[in-house]
Amino acid sequence: MSDQNQDKNLSLDGVELLPLSSFAESAYLNYSMSVITDRALPSVCDGMKPVQRRIVYAMHKLGITPKSKHVKSARTVGEVIGKYHPHGDAACYEAMVLMAQPFSYRYPLVDGQGNWGDVEDPKSFAAFRYTEARLAPYSDAILQDINTGCVDWMPNFDGTVDEPKYLPARLPNILLNGTTGIAVGMATDIPPHNLTEVAKAAVYLLDHPDCSVKDLMEFVPAPDYPSGCEISNSRHELEKIYETGKGTVRVRAVYKVEKDEIIITALPYQVGGGSIEKQIADLMNKKKLPLVSDIKNVSDFNNPCRLIITPRSKRVDINALMEHLFAVTDLEKTYRVNLNILGLDGKPAVKDLKTILKEWLEFRVESVRRRLDNRLQAVNKRLHLLDGLLIAFLNLDEVIEIIRKEDEPKKKLMERFSLSEVQAEYILETKLRQLARLEEMKIKAEQEKLTEEKQKLESLLGSEAKLHTFIKKEIQADTKLYGDERRCQLVENIAAQAMSEDDFIPSTPVTVILSKMGWVRAASGSDVDALSMSYRSGDKFMSKASGKTNDQATFITNLGRLYCVDVKDLPSARGQGEPLSAKANLQAGENAVHVVIPKKDSSYLIASDKGYGFITSGENLQTRNKAGKALISIDEDANMLNPIEITDKENDLIAVASQSGRLLIYKLSELPSLNSGKGNKLIGISGAKLAIGSDGIASIAILKQDAALIIHCGKRFLNLSSSEIAERISSRSKSGDLLPRGFQKIDSLEVVLPKNGEEVQLEEMEFVLE
Repeated sequence: MSDQNQDKNLSLDGVELLPLSSFAESAYLNYSMSVITDRALPSVCDGMKPVQRRIVYAMHKLGITPKSKHVKSARTVGEVIGKYHPHGDAACYEAMVLMAQPFSYRYPLVDGQGNWGDVEDPKSFAAFRYTEARLAPYSDAILQDINTGCVDWMPNFDGTVDEPKYLPARLPNILLNGTTGIAVGMATDIPPHNLTEVAKAAVYLLDHPDCSVKDLMEFVPAPDYPSGCEISNSRHELEKIYETGKGTVRVRAVYKVEKDEIIITALPYQVGGGSIEKQIADLMNKKKLPLVSDIKNVSDFNNPCRLIITPRSKRVDINALMEHLFAVTDLEKTYRVNLNILGLDGKPAVKDLKTILKEWLEFRVESVRRRLDNRLQAVNKRLHLLDGLLIAFLNLDEVIEIIRKEDEPKKKLMERFSLSEVQAEYILETKLRQLARLEEMKIKAEQEKLTEEKQKLESLLGSEAKLHTFIKKEIQADTKLYGDERRCQLVENIAAQAMSEDDFIPSTPVTVILSKMGWVRAASGSDVDALSMSYRSGDKFMSKASGKTNDQATFITNLGRLYCVDVKDLPSARGQGEPLSAKANLQAGENAVHVVIPKKDSSYLIASDKGYGFITSGENLQTRNKAGKALISIDEDANMLNPIEITDKENDLIAVASQSGRLLIYKLSELPSLNSGKGNKLIGISGAKLAIGSDGIASIAILKQDAALIIHCGKRFLNLSSSEIAERISSRSKSGDLLPRGFQKIDSLEVVLPKNGEEVQLEEMEFVLE
């Protein structure tokens, strides 16, 4: 076939020929639009998908009203799929079940009897041959005006009966019950709302057509789910949802505390207590929820939702625990909002709150106008008939005579009394007993009543303001009949964050002990006497550090590297511990010489006995790398000094005692802050380098304001008061003061802090300990 012929529809033996691409495109578009408009998306008019609309209408036609008795669901399903919806009975019945579940629909349209599922398993409903149903009272707000001439009708799938194109909803059902649906290339997620709030917003919009979405949100602040949970979105987030028609709503369970137990009284939409119980129990079994000792589901008929969570102890922070549970279970959920609906033009579009209410009001106004106009026509027709009947009554004898004698009485009556064909026909069909004497009074009374109604109808139809007032009163009357209080409270919260594993560890005092042979253990308490503890043969105490069980212990080695181990992972001090090499990948010839439990908000002085050091942050002394990291560069024969905590670098002093008996005091701020490296020289020896092997650092101390210093040398000690320390402040480049004879081999420097703000009182002389 030539290219020229491919662009045209050709006929060959009565068969129409089309390019495959054109046919496929057309077929797919037709299919997708059919799914969108006839299956998946609800209409702004009545808020229903076609299958829902057909179920409600079929039940109405069968007379299964809210006042009738329940009828087998199979009867309804058969009627729907046989006359209106030629699809599977399972899908039809499932749509019917959804409209009967009070935990799924905010305002159920079907009143079910039997097993219609529960929130634990919404699809656990019985087969339609077992259940019974009738329309719920709220359905009257959808169906009440169906026979008043305000509905467009269309033939069903086989053209045998007519069905309504839309139901004449008296309330904006599109927002009240919400719906979800997946079409071809698009979806919809409309949350349920409170009837009273939406109705007030509709009335306000009718009076203020130029209002904004923000104005309408004064009446409709957020969705209102059937379960009665808490909505934790901020006002700004909700405004964005209603202005754009898209977003997410974050909801969480409602709880209270009674006798140190957490009582959950409401769960998120379509979340069952059994599933929450299982989720929490699984976390407990996996040792991921140590703060909880028990979970019980005691829900019953009187308390549809009542879960009891028992914390491990009274010290547990309940608010923090619940925040964690919100994050790791379905106690907090997010629901997508996508206000994608079929508008008045029948086309799908994502609409904002104002547009939805505005289009529904247009539909409602037109429905009421058509209803009133239809009633006006009926009133005029009846008045016309009554006029003719009254003429006949006033000329009864003559009318009877014409009927008895004339061959064509209708034509004669029309000529004689100037009647229309309809009036004449009505007179001829009237029974004689209706022409009794009392009928004149009835006719005139009916005429007066109808005339009054006609005037009212004409007044409403002739004035837009009166028509709007009439519609407002109807909305308010229906609101009073079907409305209720909001179930979901607005409690603004940020999205819950799960607690880290460390947060579950009890924060109790602990002391980490390091032995000379590199064995580590953790003892409860902060005042542990590590020297008196038992050690392995040939081993002895090396270093210790106090902290909390949820801290991280840092071990500094002879090579200037550091390794970190969680305190909770260290063995108990009831035994002799484990080698550090089992917890960290130490290098060959590397041994731990110091242990510290650093604080992230503090700094530490890191130094070697060869006189070099620097200040580093507590955070820098931590790592998650099992292979550790380099901290300070030191010479092969140098030894690491114990890290010293610094809380006030700008105001504290540093006292450096050399092995040759010199003491240098200067401001700590003269030392640099580094993450790693060799550091700076801590003390100078008359401008020359330290003589390696003959001199070095004997001890270092950090001096706070008003602190005193005790210099220990064997059994001898020398006291320096705070005033003497102030006199000795020098600079880092100096070699320091030479101490008195006998203090050339300093053992340690002891800092004495003032108590209660009083100056430390020390002896101003050198003496020997007895």
